[in-house]
Amino acid sequence: MARIKEEFSKMAYYFFNIGVLIEVLLVLIDKSAYTNPVEGQIFRITFLFFLLKVFLTKYSLKEYAMIFLFCIIGGISYYITGRNEALRLVIFIAACKDVDMKKCLKTVFYLTLVGCVAIMILAITGLYGTVSLTEDYGRGGIETRYVLGMGHPNALQCMVWMITALGLYLYGEKMKWHQYGIVLLLNGGFFLLTNSKTSFMVTIFTMAMVFIEVKLNNSRWQKYVNLAGIFIFTGSVAISVFIAANAYRLYDYIWNLDRNPVTVTLYYLNKILNGRMYILVENARFEGTMQTWSLFSRPENNYFFDMGWVRLFYWYGIIPASIFVAFVIWFLIYCYQRNDYMSITLTAALAVYNIAEAHIISDYLARNYLFFFLGAAWCGMLKAFIKDKKYGKEKGKNA
Repeated sequence: MARIKEEFSKMAYYFFNIGVLIEVLLVLIDKSAYTNPVEGQIFRITFLFFLLKVFLTKYSLKEYAMIFLFCIIGGISYYITGRNEALRLVIFIAACKDVDMKKCLKTVFYLTLVGCVAIMILAITGLYGTVSLTEDYGRGGIETRYVLGMGHPNALQCMVWMITALGLYLYGEKMKWHQYGIVLLLNGGFFLLTNSKTSFMVTIFTMAMVFIEVKLNNSRWQKYVNLAGIFIFTGSVAISVFIAANAYRLYDYIWNLDRNPVTVTLYYLNKILNGRMYILVENARFEGTMQTWSLFSRPENNYFFDMGWVRLFYWYGIIPASIFVAFVIWFLIYCYQRNDYMSITLTAALAVYNIAEAHIISDYLARNYLFFFLGAAWCGMLKAFIKDKKYGKEKGKNA
């Protein structure tokens, strides 16, 4: 029996890692100039690998109940919208049990890094992909910005920032002062090529938070930064909901000369976000604004725009999006109780980035490192919740 269990455990490990490997390759293919004609079928294959990992993993009754509950929500979302990402995410997170997540994320890090470098080299050598694009990027004139095989300058700077963020999460505690400087200079070099301000600014924000946490090595500072991280996450979602509820005011500002203080504030916020808010009101139905949201979304809610949190509510519905946000807040509180400042820092950075960009809200599981964090923590979160609940009851009896 012990040998059979060991064999099942090995099989589960291989199934999970093959699924992750394919998901990362799909992200790299998407960032390259190649268009994948069988992407949907490959997503089904990775779903099957993660599902096999779930079948070969032992769970407690409460863990099974939690998986079942979230599968129902994901299934409803799939049935109503035709989007299977929510269900795929539930199975992926469930499959993360008993996985050495640091080791898994190191694989993701190096595979993504090597893949991105390969795409750049292919473009620079003229073998495949475009080196630069000269066009109007909506900034009032024609610009030449470098893409290095990734289709758009924002996509290039985005991947640089994502690799930097994951690298800081994995190795930030061991990095020397000069290594932080080198990483910052590399990001600055790519910024000179891409002129993509959002990704570069969020990179600086991430590095500053990690640097404070690691180098000051002060429990009080870490506590404050952790609390700030939780506040930043909730604030980023709140700002995005506010934008979706009031984006119509930009239309009124231009066409109805509305100069209400809130409208004027939104006008300048739209400028800071480089016109991303106005995209929501450039279409007939104001797609993405709160008036187009529904409890479980709709199949016709397939309009593409930046601003990830807004896209989350628009594409998947108020109920699934709210559950996801609540789950992440629960995760952040769990990390705060254990002083897991790296997870809080990176989650906060991803949340800020998600206000303006929608890189992590997509069909690709491996784009969003937060999914890996949730997968590593969900069993512990459930155990801690049950333990706290039991302790509260016992305390109440003894009072």
